Amino acid sequence: MLLACAHLVMRFGGLLAVNDVDLQIAKGEIFGLIGPNGSGKTTMFNMITGIYRPSSGTIVLGGEDITGKRPDQVTRHGVGRTFQNIRLFANMTVWENVMVGRHCHLRESLFDDLFNTARKRQEEKVAEDYIDRLLALFKLGQWKQERARNLPYGLQRELEIVRALASQPELLLLDEPAAGMNPHETAELMALIRKIRDMGVTVLLVEHDMKLVMKTCDRIAVLDYGSKIAEGTPQDVQSNPDVIKAYLGAQVN
Repeated sequence: MLLACAHLVMRFGGLLAVNDVDLQIAKGEIFGLIGPNGSGKTTMFNMITGIYRPSSGTIVLGGEDITGKRPDQVTRHGVGRTFQNIRLFANMTVWENVMVGRHCHLRESLFDDLFNTARKRQEEKVAEDYIDRLLALFKLGQWKQERARNLPYGLQRELEIVRALASQPELLLLDEPAAGMNPHETAELMALIRKIRDMGVTVLLVEHDMKLVMKTCDRIAVLDYGSKIAEGTPQDVQSNPDVIKAYLGAQVN
């Protein structure tokens, strides 16, 4: 099991945002987390990635307890994420944005920077080669010198995902990646998520586009008012009456 969240609780004063939630995600899965607005999905993401410290409960990644660690520490343990609202560096190039994602793997010291040592040059060469391969793999190489703000919306979304992949995560959390996309862009996103899984990266996906979730995810958990009300395959979740009542409204074909 790659990720094991046990009895997670998050309180904000008198508000119980997440209530005793368990999640277990196997290596190589595409796992969906769905639910109505305000059901606790993004709060779960923020606990897993270290933005929030859980009020109680544990988060274990690859056998190591990462509960309450800082976001930079969580990244170094192998967790990457995107955000619901695009958070690119708009005035930086595509290449520079991805280099930011790679930064956690650079180990040069102040001495290395001041004297431009062989170790610094070697680390930079390794990072640059990796970024070039990543951009080529996701067909962003032709845009590498373009400022992020000039990319079409769908490519900006894709760039944010590639930037997260630059840290070489074991687990990638995607928060509403299809938000604002047209059907063609959404279809391309589905193929992109599968490609990421084929690279050996486990994916945890929060998404409101039910067609994307049902066609892409291996398993799905459903939150409602901070509690997990269902978990299983897409077929199991679609036919669960509690899910239909709380979120879907009707079965997805």
